[in-house]
Amino acid sequence: MNDTHDAPPSSPLRRRLLMGVPLAGAAIVGVGFARMLSGMQKGSFDPHKINTPVINRPVPDFTLAAQPPGTGFSAQDLRTMTKPVLVNFFASWCIPCLAEMPVLMTIKKDIELWGIAYKDRPENAEGFLRHSGNPYTRIGSDREGRTGIDWGISGVPESFLVTPGGIIRWHTATPLAPDILQTTLLPLLAKLNSP
Repeated sequence: MNDTHDAPPSSPLRRRLLMGVPLAGAAIVGVGFARMLSGMQKGSFDPHKINTPVINRPVPDFTLAAQPPGTGFSAQDLRTMTKPVLVNFFASWCIPCLAEMPVLMTIKKDIELWGIAYKDRPENAEGFLRHSGNPYTRIGSDREGRTGIDWGISGVPESFLVTPGGIIRWHTATPLAPDILQTTLLPLLAKLNSP
């Protein structure tokens, strides 16, 4: 006696539906890609502009160990600041981080900078700062990257303007450049510092 069971034949409608699902998914992705390309051609799509849900919200809770040669810090330290602070995520392995260091060295006269070494070995981050210059007043080590996740970063470098009370008022996911300073960050600082 043969115990093998034949599978019931599938209906033509079911086969069409199963074949249509991947095609529909590919069509949706294709439409999204076409819109992105069209936006880039028109100049209305900026791949560096990221939806930042952290703006106008308090900094997340965190505590970071010291990253030599600096002193670590926590969310509480940012919440008790009386002046704005620019928090900058960086890493020794990040080429754009090296490129933005001259700008950070320039802006440190206008605003206090606190650095977070993201997913970096402490000795590598220390060597990076020794080589490129150290614009930071305080530096914390986010070795595992958990604080970066809580802040919502997508990579490095990223910078956040934190105002007294620990509220995030501005964010960029691109390396700081002179044009960003002149057109965005410095005017915002002037506005925040005016009575």
